Amino acid sequence: MMYNRTHMDNEKEAITPSPAGPGGGVEEGKLPGDTPPLPVAELPTDLAAALEKLRAERDALYDRLLRKQAELENFRKRAQREKDDFLQHAAAELIRALLPTLDGFERALQHRNADVPDQFFQGITLIHKELMDVLTRAGLTPIETVGKTFDPHLHQAVETVEAGEHRDQEIVEELQRGYKLRQRLLRPAIVKVAVAPRAAATSTPSGGAEPRDDLK
Repeated sequence: MMYNRTHMDNEKEAITPSPAGPGGGVEEGKLPGDTPPLPVAELPTDLAAALEKLRAERDALYDRLLRKQAELENFRKRAQREKDDFLQHAAAELIRALLPTLDGFERALQHRNADVPDQFFQGITLIHKELMDVLTRAGLTPIETVGKTFDPHLHQAVETVEAGEHRDQEIVEELQRGYKLRQRLLRPAIVKVAVAPRAAATSTPSGGAEPRDDLK
């Protein structure tokens, strides 16, 4: 019986925590794993000035944000505009290369040969229409000529004719069709233009002199 009591006292002493010493242990009033409290920031002495400074910094950051957003929007628009210009330029070069073929179809339809069967011209007409439909959807439009007033920005005059039945600077004949691509000139139209007839010069009878008004 004495052996058991002595053994239990020894075990109690073995599990009793030892007080903290200079070299380690847990400080009194603290649990293991606790972190020291953060120091409390001191408030500025002039709260109004500090508040005004924070507002100024906020306004500056907001202005920078607005400028960055505007720069980003301008960059996006510029990139889209450059992309559209590139695609339009590429389309213009392709369509310009197809214009001689379009001219060939039109000449073939204008100068029919009686020895050629009508089925041949019907096929040419169908191919020309399909090609023109595709180019029209791409933005190609012919320039109006006959009956319109000559415009040096759209027409190229290679010949002038005196025609009393036409207005001065009126286009009387189209030699080669011109085209625009989305409001931009792709090829000017080659035309003949009417000019006003010159006034007949009055001739003086030979050997005579013009009458003087003071002798009448």
